[in-house]
Amino acid sequence: RSLTYTQSENHQRIGTVYGDHISQQEFNNMVEEYSDVMKFTNGITSLNDEQTAMLRDQVWQTYVSNELIEHECDKLGLTVTDAEMQSIINGGRNMMLAQTPFRNQQGAFDVNQLKQFLAQYDEMMASTEVGNDVKEQYTQIYNYWKFVEKTIRQQTLAQKYQALLAGTVKSNPVCAKANFEGRVNESTILMAALPYSSVKDEDVKVSDADLKAKYAELKEMFRTTQETRDIKYVDVAVTASKADVEALDKEMRGYAESLAQGADAAKTVRESGSTVPYSQLPISTKAMPRDIAAEVDSMAVGTQKGPYTNTQDNTLNIIRLIGKVTRPDSVEIRQIAVPGTDIAAAGLTADSIMQALNSGTDFDSIAKRYNQPGAKTWLTGAQYEGMTIDENNRKFIETVTTSPVGKYNKVVLDGQGVVIVQVTAQKAMTTKYDLAVIKRSIDFSKETYGKAYNNFSSFMAGNRKAADIEANAAKAGYIVQTRNAVSSSEHYVANVHSTREAMRWIFNKDTKPGDVSPLYECGDNDHMMVVILTGIHKKGYLAWDDEQVKDFLTTEVRKDKKAALLQEKMKGSKSIADVQKIAGALTDTISHINFNNNAFVSKVGRSEPALSGAVSVAKKGDFKSGVKGNGAVYAFQVIARTKAEGKYDQKAEEAQAAQGMTRGLASFTNDLYLRADVKDNRYLFY
Repeated sequence: RSLTYTQSENHQRIGTVYGDHISQQEFNNMVEEYSDVMKFTNGITSLNDEQTAMLRDQVWQTYVSNELIEHECDKLGLTVTDAEMQSIINGGRNMMLAQTPFRNQQGAFDVNQLKQFLAQYDEMMASTEVGNDVKEQYTQIYNYWKFVEKTIRQQTLAQKYQALLAGTVKSNPVCAKANFEGRVNESTILMAALPYSSVKDEDVKVSDADLKAKYAELKEMFRTTQETRDIKYVDVAVTASKADVEALDKEMRGYAESLAQGADAAKTVRESGSTVPYSQLPISTKAMPRDIAAEVDSMAVGTQKGPYTNTQDNTLNIIRLIGKVTRPDSVEIRQIAVPGTDIAAAGLTADSIMQALNSGTDFDSIAKRYNQPGAKTWLTGAQYEGMTIDENNRKFIETVTTSPVGKYNKVVLDGQGVVIVQVTAQKAMTTKYDLAVIKRSIDFSKETYGKAYNNFSSFMAGNRKAADIEANAAKAGYIVQTRNAVSSSEHYVANVHSTREAMRWIFNKDTKPGDVSPLYECGDNDHMMVVILTGIHKKGYLAWDDEQVKDFLTTEVRKDKKAALLQEKMKGSKSIADVQKIAGALTDTISHINFNNNAFVSKVGRSEPALSGAVSVAKKGDFKSGVKGNGAVYAFQVIARTKAEGKYDQKAEEAQAAQGMTRGLASFTNDLYLRADVKDNRYLFY
């Protein structure tokens, strides 16, 4: 029983950092927390698949980063105390604090508003007179604050560790002087270059021994933090047939005729299956698909366009412009949710409140009497435009977007209660449109998909081996594509949605190079795919004979050998004039060369740090040759030495030098990542 539990637990592990496991449930809870934060801060109600996938990546990266830092800080005794947190909050300078709802009129964080909210929170949650909508709003704000508080603590701990790390870097007077001299001492040179391109590749022989030697020299470049695999694949994208397009066009013409004859717009759009729902409220062009927005501006009220094809999103479209109004895109409001045992009782109380307000009673005092903040909040078009809203929300938004500033409004929300709402400010008067849009994707039919599936299945049945697929795919109208270095952290195989099963197959421990996968139906139910595994690269170092590594090594060895040949050609030269006589030589004059910056040789098209170094130690009049660069072998003569403007300041130079070295520490997380032996199994679950 214990063994069974352990095996089940292992199957639920999302990943491991320093031997500590995170379960699927724990990870899902973190994703849900981040999702709630994203929805709250952006004023949206849901995330699409791509947003969710990106969010999972962010959550994983944040989790790993925090675990790495906390592991190091535990060993060092570094913590962030509650007193430090309170000091940060009281100071109000942390950027995350400015993103909370607790801000003053200038938009700056107000700690007193936070304290007031926290003091009210428990009282509001315990109250039986406060509606569920208000409680839900308080809960969202409270949860967001706890997230901000936790994130600030994590950020502060990371900053402490980074500051400690940066403190290990010290400069000195010698380094400071060298830094200054390397920047202000400049040279102008006559340059002659023999580009590597002047030597044919076939004139340079590269052996496996050469490649292995270069691999040993550059081995750290080929270190990998996770296992990757190489694949070949056939991806069949199913598209609509001619008959499918004709059938959709006929259907769309019927809807166009109905709209033109005055049919109910909401009903017609709903019945059509349009991907753009009819809005019960006028909307701005920002809430429309771009192609629709581009058409609406030029249409007159009462006119109609379509059906027409939009090739960018593969749709047929109809637009009917019903009306046009000018309304504020943003309104600042404050409101009171009126208590009551039922709608009727709440309505009577609301009438009393309205009478008091219209008689001059202070709004805040009434809100306080009913244990409500009465705080001013902005409602923007982005929070509701383009979304499906119920009648209560429509009524509320219609009221606040048409109400004059300062007027008190009683809004009865069927089945929910009564609110008193006042518009305190308006911004961004915007043209908004009442329009019916029928947008239909030009999709394939079941018959079209079935035919494509049967054809591909038949091909695979006759070509079960990898070699057969590669040999016969083109003749059958399929394309075999290559994708190297696939990692399990990728969301999709070849950027095709819903390929999780294919990804699992690719990284299954039993899948071997040369194996052919089953046929997967994937994408948005519009793709079929077969995968061939061609290579496995274990975590650690890529092999010298890996295709990509070998190509890189071959280029580097060729460059070395070409450099040796060109250096030999240049060996007897005593001047730039001598080098000019060599076939393929390029010459130029280059100014402002210093030690601290890489010289750019425009004739070769490369930055050349070796040339900068060689020039900086030469004297005026010196001729040097045989300098091996990134794109050529160089000879040069220093024709001028100048000093750029600048006064030596030892402290400033030491600080600048230390800062430059500190930038080199930025890769410390890579070292921690390798030590932590991070395992990422998300591909098994998502």
